[in-house]
Amino acid sequence: MRNAIEIGNGFIVTTDNSGGIGEKPGDMVAAPDHVTAYFAARVALLEQWASHAEPVTVMIHNFSGSASWDKYVAGVTDLFEEAGLVVPPISGSTETNMELVQSAVAVTMIGKKKGWSSNAETRWFIYGTPLVGNEVLERKKEVASLRLLREALEDGIVQQIWPVGSSGVLEEVRHMTDDRLAQVETVLDSTKSAGPATAILVAIPIEKIAEAEVHFGALLNKIQIMS
Repeated sequence: MRNAIEIGNGFIVTTDNSGGIGEKPGDMVAAPDHVTAYFAARVALLEQWASHAEPVTVMIHNFSGSASWDKYVAGVTDLFEEAGLVVPPISGSTETNMELVQSAVAVTMIGKKKGWSSNAETRWFIYGTPLVGNEVLERKKEVASLRLLREALEDGIVQQIWPVGSSGVLEEVRHMTDDRLAQVETVLDSTKSAGPATAILVAIPIEKIAEAEVHFGALLNKIQIMS
């Protein structure tokens, strides 16, 4: 995935968008607006963590009409509260001149990098199940928990993360390793879209693997990466 941009002085910009998902009759996937914003914000937040940064402000770009604004703000707020974070200032804009037949929203975060370094030898795992579309709503228990992930990062159980998006696990591994010929072995479908980062690649120190298996439970799966 890795849609993060460093803009200098340790600031990181991340963003994600959603189209055709919401409460409008023309939407391809019917979902409450607050849920749509929640998952867009989820991706942007995970990209911040992948860059070892924490958000300091959030911007919502709302193309669904003024009636959706408060719902989108509620979705972003829910995300931060679920992750155990203080909700940063939220601003943005709403398109009111043109009424679209489908919902559309983007969530952008500006974050500040934290000091980070590690020489630990790690192994990669997949936390969560690749899900897309209605599966995200129907199989919520298989979506990687942000609170558990944040706790693992703070406790040193996880050293690095790489969110998995629509391209699937295999393509993310190839991007992460900069190896277009890389292959993977895992019990999960490595080519399936993980939608709004329902699955996450996590690097776990070897000495913390047993602890991680207890912490994350059945949603933590091994992955073997082969060059």
